[in-house]
Amino acid sequence: MSAEAATRKPAKTAKAAKKSAVAAPSARNSKATAKRRVVLVDPEPVRASFGQMYGLHKVQDPLDLKSSVALVLDQDTNEVLLSKNSQAVLPIASITKLMTGLVVAEAKLPADEVITITQDDVDTEKHSGSRLAVGTQLTRGEMMHLALMSSENRAAHALGRTYPGGLAAFVSAMNLKAHQLGMLDTRYVEPTGLSSSNQSSAHDLAELVKEASKHEVLRQLSTSPEHQVEVGSRLLQFRNSNGLVRSGSWDIGLQKTGYITEAGRCLVMQAQLAGRKVIMVLLDSAGKYSRIGDAERIRKWITTEVPGKLAVSSSVNSAVSASVKTAP
Repeated sequence: MSAEAATRKPAKTAKAAKKSAVAAPSARNSKATAKRRVVLVDPEPVRASFGQMYGLHKVQDPLDLKSSVALVLDQDTNEVLLSKNSQAVLPIASITKLMTGLVVAEAKLPADEVITITQDDVDTEKHSGSRLAVGTQLTRGEMMHLALMSSENRAAHALGRTYPGGLAAFVSAMNLKAHQLGMLDTRYVEPTGLSSSNQSSAHDLAELVKEASKHEVLRQLSTSPEHQVEVGSRLLQFRNSNGLVRSGSWDIGLQKTGYITEAGRCLVMQAQLAGRKVIMVLLDSAGKYSRIGDAERIRKWITTEVPGKLAVSSSVNSAVSASVKTAP
C-alpha cells in the first residue's frame, strides 16, 4: 500500500465519523419532535350577539354605523334625528346600572352607610372578575360611583342586595320604575346587566337617560373620569369605562357603557352638541371600539351638517321589533 493510500483511508474514516455524528442529533431531534407533537383541537365557535342572530346588522343606515341599533334625539324637543332598529328589544348589558343608580338615588338611602362585599355579590353568571374582593367595605356612595363610572359588577349587585327588602325588592323597584317611565319593552332580572334577560329598546333607554339626567348625583358619578378608593391598606384607582369622558373633547352630561356577548358593545349618552342636548343610544355594536367610532360619526354629522331626520323605514323597525320580542 502506498503512502498516499494509507493517508487517504483515515481521512475517509474521519469523514464517515463526522457524518455519523451529524446524523445522531438529527435522530434525537426527530424523537423530540415526535414527543412534542401538537394535537389540533377545533376552537370554540364565536358566539353571536342577539342582534347578529336576528339579522339586525344587515339593516343599512346613512352614517354606516357599526351598531345594529341606534337612536339619536333632541332631549328638549323629542325630535328624532336618527333612528335605526330603534324598536328592537335586545339585551342591554351594563346599561342596566343606570336604572340601578336611579332606583338607589330615588330611594334616598344614606350615601355614607358602609356596605360589605359578600360572596352573594360574586358573578356566577359570566364568572367575571372584580378588584373588590369579598370582605371589601365601601360606603354606598362609593359603590354607586364605581358602578356608574367603572361598571363595577360587585358594587352594583351590593347596591341591590342592601336595598330595603333585599335583592328581589330591588329588582321589583327597577321594573316598577321602568313601567312608570313608559318603558314597556323593558325587563330587569338583576342589577348588574350580566344576565342577557335584562332587555330593552333604544326608545325605552332614551326615556331612562332623560329621567336619570335629572339627578345631579347620577350625572356627576357617571361622567367622573377616574376615582380612587381605599380598600384596607391599598389605594385602588378606577377609571371611566367610556373613553370619550376621558378624552376631554366631549361635553357629556350623563353616560353609561355596557358589554356582554349577547348584547354586543352598548353606549348611552346625553351630550351637548351644536347647541342642543342630544340623547344618543347605541346598542349591539360590533368591535371593541366601534361604539366610540359611531358616536364620533354622529357628532360630526350633527355639528358639521344641517341635521335632518335619518331613519330606516318604520316597517323595518316594526318587523325587527316583532321578531325580537317573540324570541326566547
